[in-house]
Parts: sequence; C-alpha cells; structure tokens
Amino acid sequence: MSVTTEPKTRPTTRRANKTAEAATTAVDARIAPPPKLRRRPLLVVASVAAVCLGGLLGVWAYTSVTTAQEVVAVRSTVQRGALISREDLVTVRIGVDPALNPVPAAQLDGVVGQRAAVDLPAGGLVTQGSIAATVVPAHDMSVVGVAVPAALLPGEPLRAGDQVRVVATPGQQGEVTDEEQRSITAMVVGVYPEADSGQTVVSVQVPYDQAAELAARAATGKVAVVLDSRER
Repeated sequence: MSVTTEPKTRPTTRRANKTAEAATTAVDARIAPPPKLRRRPLLVVASVAAVCLGGLLGVWAYTSVTTAQEVVAVRSTVQRGALISREDLVTVRIGVDPALNPVPAAQLDGVVGQRAAVDLPAGGLVTQGSIAATVVPAHDMSVVGVAVPAALLPGEPLRAGDQVRVVATPGQQGEVTDEEQRSITAMVVGVYPEADSGQTVVSVQVPYDQAAELAARAATGKVAVVLDSRER
C-alpha cells in the first residue's frame, strides 16, 4: 500500500511571498488617496464680486470717454475784475458734469475781452457764471450799503439794476423845509433784508466822489430810498 504525502513548502518560498506582500503594502501606503474637494463659498463670492467690479469699471471708462467734451479752462490765474485775454485761456477735453455749465471750446473767442466775475485759478474751468461783461463796482464807481427800515423803502421790491435816489430826511424829530432835499442818484446792486433788526441793507453803486457823502448820510439813519422809472 502506498502513502501520499503533501510536499512541504520551502522556507525560501515563504520568505519571498512575505517580502512581496510587504513591498505591496509599502507601495499602497505611499499612494495617498485623492483629497476630497471642499466648496469655499467666500472664494466664490469674491470671484463674482471681482467680475462685477471689472464690469462696472469698464462701463465707467466707456462713459467717461463718450461724455468727454471740449471746454474752456484757465491757463494762468486771472484775478476778479481783470480783463481776460486769449493768452489766459486754453481748451481741454474732459468729462464734465453739465450742472457746472462750462463754456464750450467753440465759444472761446466770446470769453476773450470779458472780465472775471470771480477769481479764476490756473487750471480751473471757465463757467458761464464766472465771467461778465462788466464788474461791480465799475471803474470810478463805488458801492455803499444803505440800511433803512421798511417804512423808508418803496413798496415795490427793489431789484438789481434799479435806478434809485437816496434822499436825506429830517428824521422823526425834524421838520421838512422848503429847501430842495439833498439826494444822490444810485443804482441798486443788491438787496439784503435783516430779520433781526427789521431793516434792509440796499447796496447801491454811486460815482466815486459821492460815495463818502452817501456813507456819512446813511450812517445817521436819516435817509430814504426812492425808486425811479424802470423804463429804458
């Protein structure tokens, strides 16, 4: 009778298998699993905001270019009341708010020969309100403020440009004589009511040689303002 016996595994083969298994385990350990992707809401919001900001900047740049216009600016400082010459002016092309009412470059020649109604600094824009054909007070003229109560003013509201006479009055305690009343002809340049005192200051333009007398009479409080004809 024959007996069958299983072949014994050689030790070298076992060691080889163990070595292969260890190598496979080491390789698997070195290969890290892929990271899990996480959503970052703040990053998404920041990206969207950057895109929107870029779009707004593009619109702003396009609008600035398309709304730019040529206007008149001041090359060198012009003092108030000074005559404006061609050398004082320059044209520039910029985006301007229409509310400023700048003078278009096409009207530059019309600015030459005008007078500065306000101080015009170098580099500033020339607006319609910053120039005038004449300034107040004009040459050889002066402006005097006359404060009078409502009872010594005409009932018709005074306006700039009105021709008036400032008449000396005897006051409440005086008597009117037969002599001709002293008066000074003037032109109204401004009316400024004062609520606290109940008086109104009327700024008038008079010839230079009459300004001192009018100021002295106005200081006494014994003057009245008479409005003359507005027909021209």
